Amino acid sequence: MKKQKMTKFLVALLVLAIAVYTAAMGFGSKQIGSIRDIKLGLDLAGGVSITYETVTPNPSKEAISDTIFKLERRITDSGYTEYEVYREGENRINVDIPNVNDPEKILQELGTPGSLAFADETGKVILTGADIKNAQPQKSTQSVSGSYEIALEMTDEGAKKFEEATAANIGKVIHILYNNQVLLSPTVQQRISGGRAVITNMENHDVANRMASFIRIGALPLELQELRSNIVGAKMGQDVIATSLKAGAIGIALIFLFMIIFYGVPGLAASVALVFYSALVIVILSLGNITLTLGGIAGMILSVGMAVDANVIIFARIREELREGKNIQAALKAGFNKALSSIVDGNITTLIAAAVLYVMGTGTIRGFAVTLALGIIVSMFTSLVVTRALLDGLVALGWKPKARSEEEQKPRKIYHFVETRVRFFALSIVLIVLGFVFLPVNSSSKGEALNYDIEFAGGTSTVVSVDKSYQSIDELQADVLPLIQEATGETSAQLNTVKGLDGKSQFIIKTRTLTGEQRQKLNEALIAKYGITEQEIQSSTIGATIGGEMRRNAVLSVLVASVLMLIYIWFRFKDITFGVAAIIALLHDVFVVFMVYSVLFVPINNSFVAAMLTIVGYSINDTIVIFDRIRENQKKMEHRNYKAMINASVSQTVSRSINTSLTTLIMVLALHVMGNASVQALTLPLLVGIISGTYSSIFVASPLWYLLKGRHKIEAETGE
Repeated sequence: MKKQKMTKFLVALLVLAIAVYTAAMGFGSKQIGSIRDIKLGLDLAGGVSITYETVTPNPSKEAISDTIFKLERRITDSGYTEYEVYREGENRINVDIPNVNDPEKILQELGTPGSLAFADETGKVILTGADIKNAQPQKSTQSVSGSYEIALEMTDEGAKKFEEATAANIGKVIHILYNNQVLLSPTVQQRISGGRAVITNMENHDVANRMASFIRIGALPLELQELRSNIVGAKMGQDVIATSLKAGAIGIALIFLFMIIFYGVPGLAASVALVFYSALVIVILSLGNITLTLGGIAGMILSVGMAVDANVIIFARIREELREGKNIQAALKAGFNKALSSIVDGNITTLIAAAVLYVMGTGTIRGFAVTLALGIIVSMFTSLVVTRALLDGLVALGWKPKARSEEEQKPRKIYHFVETRVRFFALSIVLIVLGFVFLPVNSSSKGEALNYDIEFAGGTSTVVSVDKSYQSIDELQADVLPLIQEATGETSAQLNTVKGLDGKSQFIIKTRTLTGEQRQKLNEALIAKYGITEQEIQSSTIGATIGGEMRRNAVLSVLVASVLMLIYIWFRFKDITFGVAAIIALLHDVFVVFMVYSVLFVPINNSFVAAMLTIVGYSINDTIVIFDRIRENQKKMEHRNYKAMINASVSQTVSRSINTSLTTLIMVLALHVMGNASVQALTLPLLVGIISGTYSSIFVASPLWYLLKGRHKIEAETGE
């Protein structure tokens, strides 16, 4: 047995060394698998910006909105999880895609937007692009030779038209026209109903994929033509990555120090496992071609906190077993076994949220879900497998924890959480109400209830052509932001460098919607500073990058995730009141963070979405751990004394909740102190959310469960 444990220990160290080397150095000239090979989003690395113009001169807002939504779906289907699609002016649509330096590559993948029609042999149009829902290449389901085909999916209206057309044209050809040119001419084999069909006999996958992309992009409500393509720089500046890495390293080092001081040798094992976790996540991000954005970093912070949390739960359980007099081998085995249900339930509830966000979300939301799910799965592996192997190896090497004296084994102090619930409920209500009270106050004093940034509200985009070439966003901001603030009064302008395909240097200023007077003052300031003419400054109105559809999907995703988490908790705990209390505590934390945005008038942008989704994951995990202890103690409860049982359960887990919060706060604080304004817009609400999540798990969720369980029923049973 000892030899087997030593073997696992050495294997764990070897795999750790390989993972760390791969994450740091990678393999081959492209350093595949390393941190340098990770794809970065628009906010961290820039990419390609393509501007389309509608062929129809004055399209309706509804047509533009529908086209933007379908373009987002096309881009998602092409494998990009991070992008921005927004309206510019009255008849233009901007598409920004990260980590790409060749606009032609994007145009080839998406296809050139144009008009699509299905016509019979007489030239009669039987379907238009509006009738097509999707088109995807796939291997033939009929052929044994492995040939390819295109799977078509129609809208409900399109399905009816297609069924009638195929019934009338069996044995005849239906032409698929793209910009009035024949794209394909498949022969109708039979009447086709149900809105699904396949086009067979594609030469290979590339041909099938290219034809499918033409059909998809041609199915847009509006016919588009490419107006211009540019290469844009990182929205948050080139130093954000270096700063985040440095802050992350400092944060993890401080976590190591905390874990070792507080837990000793087990803390050292957990620190080594956390190094393995970090390296493995980097390798998977690189090999999986997963795009990392600031929102993804938020997901990583949450999963680091959950990785530490799992180890804290395990160590707390091991200490309890040792306190009962068990030897180290028995304590390790019992500690891991008893901690398993807490860790699994907490992580699965968060994984449910990640899965729903991925399936229902688009763009940034889907990217966040991917990084969150990845972090959770890897953190479970490192805490349950790697930490166990390391501790077993250390025991085999002769490590034995110091036996506690009778003085040190004093009974744990029990706090009266249930009895003091009213004051904490009152505090929560005051904080939440405060957020809503400030909405009309803000409307009166600042002109709007909430500080919607450009991503949510749209604004004005000003493209400036200059002779000067800026080497970084930071240099551009230092040079131009004071000018913008003086001319327009705007303090939250977004700047970005642009390199046109002709090599000409430009930069883009994005602000909230400017009045005619503000535009004129800005133009005059730019002309005076750079010695340019009016013709070298182009201003237009841009729409929100986080459109109504994405907002609705985000809210709907959280609601669906909450219902599914409620069902899961109900199933696992055999009591729906646990699930209801957990979801109410989750919503409590969301509203507390919302209060920060309302009272402090923090800009609501992409970081708002990332922060809220992170809090949802963090809050539910913290609550589940406490509920797991209540479930365990409920089985051995004496005289059905629920108050005493709840107070004891929370008291037993309160140090774990505080320790986990401290380690997560260390990571976020390091980013907050060292990051720029864009990073701090994310970390500030995260700090509040982590504190609120810990507070609600301890002081709100369990007393709330006591009330939902039926206080009068409980007291009748106990005679209180």
